[in-house]
Amino acid sequence: MKHRVSFAALTLGFIISAQAWADHPVDATATMINNAGEEIGTVELFSGPAGTLIRLQARELPPGPKAIHIHATGTCEDHDHGFMDSGGHLNPDENQHGLLNPDGPGAGDLPNFRVDEFGNAWAEFFTSLASLDGSVGARILDEDGAAFVIHENPDDHMSQPIGGAGDRIACGVIKATD
Repeated sequence: MKHRVSFAALTLGFIISAQAWADHPVDATATMINNAGEEIGTVELFSGPAGTLIRLQARELPPGPKAIHIHATGTCEDHDHGFMDSGGHLNPDENQHGLLNPDGPGAGDLPNFRVDEFGNAWAEFFTSLASLDGSVGARILDEDGAAFVIHENPDDHMSQPIGGAGDRIACGVIKATD
């Protein structure tokens, strides 16, 4: 009986926590597209008192570990040219690239994530290096916006300028929700 009560309390706690999470408003989104311009996923951003929570859902990506960064310019229109118009990483302080770099990281640097064997990915990241309005770290939604860019390889978190992450294979412009 003791185990049933504990399990019931744990289940009720999970349901309450899940409901509280579901009630938290999404502050910004990005629709991810591939190099053919096809929609392959979404990113949701949630503002917090110490930074930004980022939730990624994507499909039809090559399996394996991948890098994702916040890029300084909010455009993905040049999908057929590798999303180069999104510029470099968000980095107004001009730090070196890499979460492990003693002279870094830049505000757009994020941990790697994994794509499963079916091409699907789900990940959450938290950054205290950037926020939508600039109240914590760099400002994501500045005059020229920002974009998420997924690279073909993982980031080694040290090499310049992009951690050996390789080509840009997906992009999404970050837009505030109403």
